[in-house]
Amino acid sequence: MSSPRSRRIHPAWIVAAVGFLALVGAAGFRAAPSVMMVPLEQEFGWNRTTISTAIGLNILLYGLMAPFAAALMARFGMRKVSAFALIMIASGSALSTLVVSPWMLMMTWGVMIGLGTGSMAMVFAATITNTWFYARKGLVSGVLSAGSATGQLVFLSTYAGLVETNGWRFVSIVVSLSALAVVPLVLIFMKDSPAKLGILRFGETPEIAAKVASDAAQNPAPTNPAKNAQVTLVDASKNKTFWALAIGFAICGATTNGLIGAHFIPSAHDHGMPETTAAGLLAVVGIFDVFGTIASGWLTDRVNPRLLLALYYFGRGIALMLLPVLLSDAIHPSLILFVVIYGLDWVATVPPTIAICNEVFGKKGPVVFGWVFASHQVGASIAALAAGVIRDQTGEYTLAWFGAAALCAVAAWISFRIRNAPAPVS
Repeated sequence: MSSPRSRRIHPAWIVAAVGFLALVGAAGFRAAPSVMMVPLEQEFGWNRTTISTAIGLNILLYGLMAPFAAALMARFGMRKVSAFALIMIASGSALSTLVVSPWMLMMTWGVMIGLGTGSMAMVFAATITNTWFYARKGLVSGVLSAGSATGQLVFLSTYAGLVETNGWRFVSIVVSLSALAVVPLVLIFMKDSPAKLGILRFGETPEIAAKVASDAAQNPAPTNPAKNAQVTLVDASKNKTFWALAIGFAICGATTNGLIGAHFIPSAHDHGMPETTAAGLLAVVGIFDVFGTIASGWLTDRVNPRLLLALYYFGRGIALMLLPVLLSDAIHPSLILFVVIYGLDWVATVPPTIAICNEVFGKKGPVVFGWVFASHQVGASIAALAAGVIRDQTGEYTLAWFGAAALCAVAAWISFRIRNAPAPVS
């Protein structure tokens, strides 16, 4: 194999760039439900609980698919799996324009798009990072994570405007076409592994590559993707670090995708703020998320990731505690400060979590992270549904915000107590 240093531009960076675009394309539909909640409520007369159930199913399958997607990528390659996932997202989004009853919403928004986006979730970023990079893993995982989350949030203001002028069905078609547009790029430029090109991972030496290959030969993963995912879960569940990461990430999902992602716009609308204005605020969250996540990746290469996680969760809890008194019918400086802080913190937890998974579990790291991410989406799914129920029962979201803040304190404590890892498990 040739050394990665022998090429001016290592192919790993091309794969990462295509992966970034694919994640942004897949994130398009992640932005749609929150701006469609009120229009669906008005057109069909469904309550928040009904719509939140469909969103919750989407979020749940989005997470549960992650470990199996990682195993599928290990078996069949990132190129085929990611292209198929994008096509599924496009199909589900297009078919959602035909819904006339809640069960149809569950099948399109919930099942089809949940499974498709689950295959293009953060686990895709973890797989690219671990497969193609030995050095700069924190930075790369930060950039890719930003692509997934930021794509979701930056699309919001555009979609909110399109919903007002063209209706929610038009937005679903736009999302479908956006996902399809990325498929040719994936098929042409996405490569499955450095070994197939006869090169090493970025920053890897021949000595390191030989040791990794030897360890893999001694501890081969099952060739069946489902079996691989199951065996990895059983092995990882014996490690306390796995449970600490899973619980913390479940709370992370509850306080981002589940609560803010699904209910910030409806909550702001309850306070008299126009939906387009609220969507614009979430778009700003997405912009600052880019800086926060990339900075977190840079810090992860230099600072104990356990301490970073504790700091991120603690800061998020403080912000959520203040949100009920900050929401109003107009934008003001304190609300902008909340948006900036939440944006910097939104996906900052991902690079240190991936780093700990790779540090503790070695080659199994991406699949383990898939299971950790599944817990993230379980938490998000529960929060999305619970917040809808709280809103229907109390007429406001205050209890949801305070409950999420308390959970963040728990996540900070758990993360702080994670011990330094022993040698990775191959």
